Parts: sequence; structure tokens; C-alpha cells
Amino acid sequence: MLVTLEGLDGSGKTTVWGALQESYPDATFTREPTDDSWYGEAVYRSIEDADADPLAELFLYTADHADHLSRVIEPAIGRGDLVISDRYSDSRFAYQGATLAASDRLALEDPLEYVVDVHEPFSIEPDLTIYLDVEPETGAERAGATNKFEHADYLAAVRDNYERLLERDPDRFARIDANREPAAVLEAVKDVLAENVP
Repeated sequence: MLVTLEGLDGSGKTTVWGALQESYPDATFTREPTDDSWYGEAVYRSIEDADADPLAELFLYTADHADHLSRVIEPAIGRGDLVISDRYSDSRFAYQGATLAASDRLALEDPLEYVVDVHEPFSIEPDLTIYLDVEPETGAERAGATNKFEHADYLAAVRDNYERLLERDPDRFARIDANREPAAVLEAVKDVLAENVP
């Protein structure tokens, strides 16, 4: 079973992901962008580059995702593991969709759908996606606006994209109010997992 944690920067995903490792010691915990491959290293370099080309950046993320699937996700699922990923393809759809929409040089009719279509032939859809919903201003404040993705106006566009994703696949997503204290958010996530993970 593949469970993914999604949400804006500052939503508490990574904190929840870390805390869940005690509750699910036999699960495979992983994340995107990856932090153990040269693909992931290239993504992190692009995150720090305010002038990175948005289309080139999309394909860096996509390459990292493809490698992550073949190296970590598919083998773990093949073993019958529960896989819990801090970010996955929905992050790409929401974030890179917003980045492409803001580009002056690209004329894409629907940037989010373009990113979805790029992934369609090879990606694996999660069984459950827990979406930690936070106000863009709160997320930006918590994240500290340390890179180009952590600003409230950009995060508002990302949140709009997440809303589109939730509308198109409501049965896969579980929305959790992440404006609350971390302990309440973690408890809500554990409740969702208890209801859905065999």
C-alpha cells in the first residue's frame, strides 16, 4: 500500500512523517525530492536557484520521481510493504503546475494537466493521500520563506492546484486541518491511517 503525505510548505508533513515512523516501524519511509541520489541533488540545487527554468526544473523533478519509483517504491510494494512518502507526484502537479503557470515564455493551456500528463505513462497512483491543509500565509510563516517556493502568494496558487486535485479524486484524498497544533494534526493523521491501513 502506498500512502503519501501532501501539503504546502509549512503544513507539518515532514514532522508528521517523522513521528509516524515510531507507529509503523516495519513500513518503508521515503520522500520526494529524494535525498540519496544525484537526481534529488539536482532538484535541491534547482530549488536554490531563483532563476531556474521552470520547464527544466519540472523534468529534474520528474527524473527524480522516475528513479525513486524504480529504486525504492516499486521494490517496497513488491515486497508487500506499507510505503509512506513525504511528498509524491501530487506535489509536482501542484507546485510545478503553479510554476509553469507563472512563466511568461510558456503557453500551456492548463499547466497542471500538462504535468499530470507527463507522469501518466509511468507513475504509480497512491492508495491514500493525506492532505495537510494550511492557509498559505501560515505555511509561509512557518516555513520561513527560505526559498522561492515558500512565499504566500506562490503557495496560494499551489493550494488552488491541490484543491483541483482533491476535486478530481476525492476518494483517494483525506483532508486534515493543519492550521492546528502539531499534536492534534498528528492524531488526526493516525486516525485516518488506522481506518485505511490493513
